[in-house]
Amino acid sequence: MADRNCFISHFRKEDNKEQCLWEHLVNTAKLASEYAAKIGLRKCGEVIGLSHDLGKATGLFDQYIRSAVGLIDPDEDDYLSADDCQGKIDHSSAGAQLIYNHLNPQGGQARIVAQYLALAIASHHSGIIDCLTPDGMNRYEARMKKAFESTRVEEAEGNLDSAIKDSIYSLLADPSLIKEITDKTEDIKESIDTKSSFSFKQGLLLRMLFSCLIDADRTDTIRFEKSLSLELKSESSDFIWTTLSERLEAHLGKFKVEKNIDQIRVDISDQCLKYATKDKGVFQLTVPTGGGKTLSSLRFAINHAMEHKMDRIIYVIPYTSIIDQNADKVREILEPSDERSQIVLEHHSNLTPEKENEMQKMLAQNWDAPVVFTTMVQFLETLFGGGTRSARRMHQLANAVIIFDEIQTLPIKCVHMFNLAIRFLVKACGTTVVLCTATQPLLDEIRHSSLVLPIPDDKKIIEDVPQLFKDLKRVEVISKIRDEGWTEAQVAEIAEEELCLTGSVLIVVNTKTAARSVYKQLLFRFPNCDFLYHLSTSMCPAHRMTVLKEIKDRLDPEKRLPVICVSTQLIEAGVDIDFGSVIRYLAGLDSIAQAAGRCNRNDTRKMIGRVHIVNPVNEKLTNLPDIGDGARIAARIINEYSSNPERFDNNLVGDKAIRQYYHYYYYEKRNEMSYRVGRKSSIGRDDDLFNLLSTNKISEKGFETKSRCRCDLHHKQSFESAAKEFKVIDSNYRGVIVPYEEGVSIIADLCSDLALPEFYEVLKKAQRYSVNVFDNEIRALHDVKAIRETKKGSGVFYVDERYYNNYVGLTLSPDRELGFINS
Repeated sequence: MADRNCFISHFRKEDNKEQCLWEHLVNTAKLASEYAAKIGLRKCGEVIGLSHDLGKATGLFDQYIRSAVGLIDPDEDDYLSADDCQGKIDHSSAGAQLIYNHLNPQGGQARIVAQYLALAIASHHSGIIDCLTPDGMNRYEARMKKAFESTRVEEAEGNLDSAIKDSIYSLLADPSLIKEITDKTEDIKESIDTKSSFSFKQGLLLRMLFSCLIDADRTDTIRFEKSLSLELKSESSDFIWTTLSERLEAHLGKFKVEKNIDQIRVDISDQCLKYATKDKGVFQLTVPTGGGKTLSSLRFAINHAMEHKMDRIIYVIPYTSIIDQNADKVREILEPSDERSQIVLEHHSNLTPEKENEMQKMLAQNWDAPVVFTTMVQFLETLFGGGTRSARRMHQLANAVIIFDEIQTLPIKCVHMFNLAIRFLVKACGTTVVLCTATQPLLDEIRHSSLVLPIPDDKKIIEDVPQLFKDLKRVEVISKIRDEGWTEAQVAEIAEEELCLTGSVLIVVNTKTAARSVYKQLLFRFPNCDFLYHLSTSMCPAHRMTVLKEIKDRLDPEKRLPVICVSTQLIEAGVDIDFGSVIRYLAGLDSIAQAAGRCNRNDTRKMIGRVHIVNPVNEKLTNLPDIGDGARIAARIINEYSSNPERFDNNLVGDKAIRQYYHYYYYEKRNEMSYRVGRKSSIGRDDDLFNLLSTNKISEKGFETKSRCRCDLHHKQSFESAAKEFKVIDSNYRGVIVPYEEGVSIIADLCSDLALPEFYEVLKKAQRYSVNVFDNEIRALHDVKAIRETKKGSGVFYVDERYYNNYVGLTLSPDRELGFINS
């Protein structure tokens, strides 16, 4: 048996090095306390860090880990088979029970704090567990009262290093530990809160503390695995923001003001700089498409971070399709060649599954960079997703500037939870949020006052939005909606006419199927042309970037070569491109306005841009109800506009029209904003995730019916059950690597025997060569053996080269060229 003074926490096979459990507990505590200090919970972070792996300080666990890493020979009597022990050795409950046993009997606030701390520890390998299950079982108390014979808490406590034990006991006896939580809950309480909204935000406070522990634990583990020294952050980040501000100002100083639109963009940028000195909070930046909001918002963010000594800037982008373009643009300005990958981090496609093995835990990105680009999917998963991988990043949202680019793409089902999460981050975590778009959703005007996101007038960066829309009007929107609708062939005919008239045409549709159908019709019309392009998320980011580069080159004002591009809505958000004409399939007015922003974008054309709205005959939106509902309400606005255009300032995609659209849309969707679930869900009843993550009244009633007593838990939420149901995109999908250009060599590298650090670096590159594939497509590719795992157990998959088409991307038929036309 091992020396009881050195229980193993981790083992490094490369040099047979053991990490002592005491070292891991102390290191985790240092990191967790540093992370939690940002939200005023330093001592809470320290005590959960010191206690989290207490269950490893037992003879049985030590025997198990030594057997697993080969320090005990299988032939020895002490050997324990990993398969036999799987799920039977519980090392995460002991630390939770220690805290529960010390604080819970004190009652009052101590009992509440016990639940915060114990839940974080008990959940650190699973994701936050249910307090009450949906069917009314008290999972929290059951875990805290789990038999000591199973958790071995008394043995572990007896074996604990004396200095660590003294620190834990001292922290648990310190009144300021309790005060940290009570003060913070007071911070997040607002006058507009109900019991439900307040409870929801307290659940987020628990998740934030949990995040601090998860990242501290994983970071120290990685540090040991990679033989790195423990590094704590320096207190000041002033030099970073000063340097980045100088680089941005140098870049902006190169701009020439030659046209009216150039001066408008300069004015918007200057207004952002002016507002950067204001106090932290929720800001709104409403800028018509083409107004230069990417660099203007960056200017605000850098100077605001410098003013308030903030840690990072996080850009939340709607789609993976544009993250590379925006990140590259910012990287070009902020990162000189000798600092590549040190300033700007991209995190978007998930190439690893939700269930993490040890390798995947090491690979998880934790957003530890000055400027982070991520997607709305990843952001919402960080707040509400299951497991530990996404939650690990949550504490990085504290003391950050978060810029939501194209905030209108927020899923309607997430509105209430999003609003409360932003209020929590601003009130409890010192975060500043900027809501950017040309089409502002009315998050501050929704039905329930306790669930709105208030935006103070002095935080609205553009002071005269209607006038700015008038100044930046560059297109005419033409409704071609008709009773009989439009076939793909007829849409192709309109495109041909517009090509003759304006020289370049963008066709934006709502589905990938529609994009291929229209592309197919255009190929019949222009069989051997070099100016026809297709864009969709079936193409990996690198492929899309190549196509966009070719299109932009042809559209260059010095060349003005003919172009027709058929695209899904991925091109609408943040893609800096300028067509002479746009044809938009009927959708929400916000989408139509965004498509219009790709037309006559730089006001350099001789004639005003033309945007045609068509209603397609064959498009199926059954699985996209939000788009279908948006299209119907947009048709209503279009009808009202045709009767009285002056009511909307003669601009169908202007501020007044957009506001009226959202009034109608949010009213119609008012009962869908709390993420409804039904009887067929794992919850087993009609409910919503907001309820499950707040007061959880139905589950509480179920508990009281079963137990015939009141539920006196502070946290009653069904955290784990809600997280399992939470999906930003309803369809399940997996990121797979495709053999496009460098993707071929990346696949080969990942299939080889790479060490962990090299595997991590190659996997980061692979994000640009990955496609998110829905479950039904995964099954179809599996059936024809077209999808394979790079290495057994890696959780990283790639596609056979025959199933990646050079024109439309991933296909379900083995033809790399144009075979899909005949399908």
